[in-house]
Amino acid sequence: MSRAKHTPSGTPALVALTAADVPHTAHAYEHDPASTLGYGLEAATALGVEPERVFKTLMASVDGALTVAVVPVTGTLDLKALAQAAGGKKATMADPATAERATGYVVGGISPLGQKTAHPTVLDESIWLFDTVYVSGGRRGLDVELAPEDLVRLTSATVAPVARD
Repeated sequence: MSRAKHTPSGTPALVALTAADVPHTAHAYEHDPASTLGYGLEAATALGVEPERVFKTLMASVDGALTVAVVPVTGTLDLKALAQAAGGKKATMADPATAERATGYVVGGISPLGQKTAHPTVLDESIWLFDTVYVSGGRRGLDVELAPEDLVRLTSATVAPVARD
């Protein structure tokens, strides 16, 4: 894991990690637009990492408020559980264009870190099963590895059971 001491550069996610002096490792891989695996499983395969350690970032609306959900790429988001964890009644998936505008990232490269606007964030509790986890580094073909406690702290996240198999 690196602690960069130079001027931050790269995606907003990497800039945020560097500015916070958080140990992390950026892992680039060749994104294949023709892949049928989905972005997260493609990343796990390309990086040779157990898929359960790779987390996808999804945007949902909880009672009208955009909310970030981070779940393993091997599962799906439980919208009812997300609403409950976020203190709301109903959650629906956000429109991809809305998610892109709100985060400053493109779908398939949305990172929970360094978003244009901070949003309430809920991480699936399975994040605690690993010493380090992988999330999008802010573009397709880039994941960042960091400790779960750093991800929770940097995103001010709630940790709850929001994923299902």
